[in-house]
Amino acid sequence: MRLTDMRLVGWLVRRRASGPEMRRPARMMPMWASLGGTFVTAVAVAGGALWVGLDLLDVHGVRRERQISSSVLFDLVKLSFAVVAGLGGLVALVVAYRKQRTEENAALRENTKLHSDRFTSAVAQLGDSSPAIQLGGVHALAGLADDAPTRQLRQTCIDVLCAYLRLPYDPEPSHHPGDGQDPAELARARTVYRALREVRHTIIRIIGNHLRDDATVVSWQGHDFDFTDVVFDGGDLSQAVFTGGTVSFRKARFVDGTIDLNYARFASDVVNFGGARFEGGRINFLGAAFTGGAVIFSHARFEGGTVTFGSAYFEGGMATFRLAEFRGGKVDFGRARFEGGKVDFGRARFEGGKVDFGSAKFKGGTVDFGSALFMGGKVDFGSAEFRGGTVHFERARFEGGAVNFARAMGQRPMGLPDGIGEQLDRSG
Repeated sequence: MRLTDMRLVGWLVRRRASGPEMRRPARMMPMWASLGGTFVTAVAVAGGALWVGLDLLDVHGVRRERQISSSVLFDLVKLSFAVVAGLGGLVALVVAYRKQRTEENAALRENTKLHSDRFTSAVAQLGDSSPAIQLGGVHALAGLADDAPTRQLRQTCIDVLCAYLRLPYDPEPSHHPGDGQDPAELARARTVYRALREVRHTIIRIIGNHLRDDATVVSWQGHDFDFTDVVFDGGDLSQAVFTGGTVSFRKARFVDGTIDLNYARFASDVVNFGGARFEGGRINFLGAAFTGGAVIFSHARFEGGTVTFGSAYFEGGMATFRLAEFRGGKVDFGRARFEGGKVDFGRARFEGGKVDFGSAKFKGGTVDFGSALFMGGKVDFGSAEFRGGTVHFERARFEGGAVNFARAMGQRPMGLPDGIGEQLDRSG
């Protein structure tokens, strides 16, 4: 990894941080305008209070006198001094308020400058050639995000950590040297790979720690996370809560190891796995909850390994696997619950491997397999339950492989060809 790459990342995120969403010290009105506005407001409030008081006392006029008594004169003198004291109090209040705002602005500028200095140092560490120093930079950026004086500065630190994951990354080298390859060179390459993998997995683990409800650190929930084009070969995001903001795994590659999203909760506006490739390893969404918003797996390719949505919960919003390709490995929706909202498998291609909907429950909402193509592998709806809502296979094509509805219960999905799932209820 080159230092210039991380410097470029740092420049880009600093440029973003200087945008209009950045919190800046508040501008104050000139003193004469502040005092004038305060006096006018005070007079208006006093006049309004006097008018209301006279109206409540049903006073219709004021008796005029050419001479006043000494007691009345004394009351007028006291009133004059009270007005002067009130005006002095208003001046003191305005001056104190401006002093407080000035101190707050100075503190914000100082905190922002300190944050900027620490940020520059942490990015330089992250771009170092030594994995140990890079790990120091990762923890420094995480601590900086926790201490950030504004939400936007925290988002900037998160952006840098995600940008590091998006840098080019090659999968694990072979354990055995190829033809003509020096074993010592392969050993060095594997050492470099393991060190870089440790840095990347540390970033993923830190992000996961900050996204859990029971986190003992500052929560990063509600922020944006951009994992576009990231190569995942392991990582723990179990029980993470993605709520608010945007989360993108678009065109990410899941190539090896175990990526754990068990019991994660996706309630963001958009969670995008569009175009992601699941090539190997194991990706766990066991017990994950997809509620509200949009979860996008459009054009995703499931080519190997195991992806499990077992006991996952889809409620409200939309989850779309439209145009996804299931070519190999295993995708498990066993015991998943589809309740409300819409789940779209329209024009998906089931060409190989195994897709398991065994014991899944379809209750409410819409599940759409319209125009899907079943031409290989095995798709299993055994013991699935169809109760309420709409499940349909309109214009779906069954050209090969095995589609199993054995022991499925409930209302027969619309568009299901004759000879498949005959035990299901056609009366609906």
